[in-house]
Amino acid sequence: MSTAKRKLTIARAMSEAIAQEMEADSNVIVMGEDIGALGGVFGTTQGLLEKFGPERVRDTPISETGFIGAAVGMAAAGMKPVVELMFVDFFGVCMDSIYNLAAKQAYFSGGQVTCPMVLMTSVGGGYGDAGQHSQCLYATFGHLPGLKVVTPSNARDAKGLMIAAINDPNPVVFMFHKALQGMGWLGTVKRSITDVPVERYEIPIGKAEVVKEGSDLTIVGFGATLHMALDAAEKLAQDGVHAEVIDLRSIVPLDRETVIKSVQKTGRLVVVDDDYKSYGVASEVITSVVETDGLIMKAAPQRVTFPDIPVPFSPALEHFVLPNADKVEAAARHVFSH
Repeated sequence: MSTAKRKLTIARAMSEAIAQEMEADSNVIVMGEDIGALGGVFGTTQGLLEKFGPERVRDTPISETGFIGAAVGMAAAGMKPVVELMFVDFFGVCMDSIYNLAAKQAYFSGGQVTCPMVLMTSVGGGYGDAGQHSQCLYATFGHLPGLKVVTPSNARDAKGLMIAAINDPNPVVFMFHKALQGMGWLGTVKRSITDVPVERYEIPIGKAEVVKEGSDLTIVGFGATLHMALDAAEKLAQDGVHAEVIDLRSIVPLDRETVIKSVQKTGRLVVVDDDYKSYGVASEVITSVVETDGLIMKAAPQRVTFPDIPVPFSPALEHFVLPNADKVEAAARHVFSH
């Protein structure tokens, strides 16, 4: 097996993963708006139209209800559709197909009909696109039984998670953060551009990774917030505070075991989540920890999240309310001081 590596952006890694699965299985097809000649607004389908043609790489009209509903039917018939919802904010017009059809197909058929569909969608703000193009909504999908939800923080994980998602018999929502895609017009977090093996491989869905070991407190992040956690941990280390940083990688299934094991060691917990504060992933992670019998917390857990308001258009206002490394560092110092 080849072990050659190259540095890729998340966008390139996603495109490569989809291409390799299309080569391996003729049932894998791609649909969405501007995913053909353009290669996806966020670069997720680069080169696929030229390689596989319009029969398998289908540009669709602006009709999320239509093409996502069609994907659910294709999956029931044995195909493996990968569909792109350009912005997660648009989920309202196609949610019936997602949560009443795709998510429940296996349950309603007694397991006789599965739904091997990947719904990839962009999340996150920070570039002045306002309240209808900047949300994350992780918890909205994570709350619904029958869906798996992943959000990569780097290119290597993006490729492995995408291949795992395409080969999963269940519907998988693949939420990629715009700030990590490596698109020039959006900028990117350099740490998200990583070595990516050439060969096909899977990252198991539902398995978190300890990306930095530490003994004083645990910081949990995922997607873009993982990088905020790592930046904060570097600043804390300068003062002799050693944070353990965990990348969830999957929101559903949630790897509670890895987080609990870490907090059993550190006794302190900060969770970073750029979705709305209330009823969110951060709350679920903290609840999973504090419910554990016999666990001794040295301080009350803290959430660093987006407040319960629509995302502002004004860049000054938006960046004031977005989570960042400084806020994570402040929360960590507060927890560590108790």
